[in-house]
Amino acid sequence: MLSARSLFQEILDNDESFRLFCSIAASGEAQGGWENGRIAALVPASQRHLAPKIARHGADEDKHGRIFTALLRKRGLEPGEIPDDTDYTMILEGLGIGLAHEKLRRDEPLAEDDIIAYLVHSRVTEQRASEEMRMLRKLFGDHPDLGRAVKMISNDEDNHLAYCHEELLRLTHSGHARRIRALLRESALAEISVYRDVSLAVMGRMARILGWSRPKLALLALGIHGRFVQERLGGWRRLTRLRQPERRDALGGGPAGAAPEFA
Repeated sequence: MLSARSLFQEILDNDESFRLFCSIAASGEAQGGWENGRIAALVPASQRHLAPKIARHGADEDKHGRIFTALLRKRGLEPGEIPDDTDYTMILEGLGIGLAHEKLRRDEPLAEDDIIAYLVHSRVTEQRASEEMRMLRKLFGDHPDLGRAVKMISNDEDNHLAYCHEELLRLTHSGHARRIRALLRESALAEISVYRDVSLAVMGRMARILGWSRPKLALLALGIHGRFVQERLGGWRRLTRLRQPERRDALGGGPAGAAPEFA
């Protein structure tokens, strides 16, 4: 029977598919770490109070990248090349979602609207990250190698999501409600399409590595397309809602914990 657990177990049991999975994850987290670090350095004066929290967000992402790399090296593997069609972060950037790397490489202060765009992009993508890590935590929380990693990363992603809700609500109440609503809708609709395309690309590569049959791959593709249709018909709205989080001041500006070397 095809299930999420059996599918992921098959990926984890094969060195090459595990290498692809962890390499994609490590690359995305490292990109997020760099982006947040640059944004923290370029925050405009009107939002300087956010700099420590953005820096903490970036430090967490760097930590996650190191964890995935460490998981690879524990199995004697090195990170591999990331196929362009699986690079979720860069595909979103190419669609104008979030802040362009070209802008972040300049030593020029960002505008307040750039901070709004960053927080909106983060609110949408951290929702996806939180959901995925909760699923992995449910499936592999007791795994001898992955368990501690997925629990730690899942907790961090929940903190990141709470922080985005809190800061966007603050900006909404200070007069940016219309801009935030428009950006949230635009970002969510772009994200669900990119997530579908990247999921199909990753599954196609896993199929070649693991020798999946055409019917099995077709069934998985059907599930990915079905999820996209569900999201396009209204599920995308969960990526745009703002509510006061239970975790208040979730990032707090304190230093991120060091990446554990257990992996």
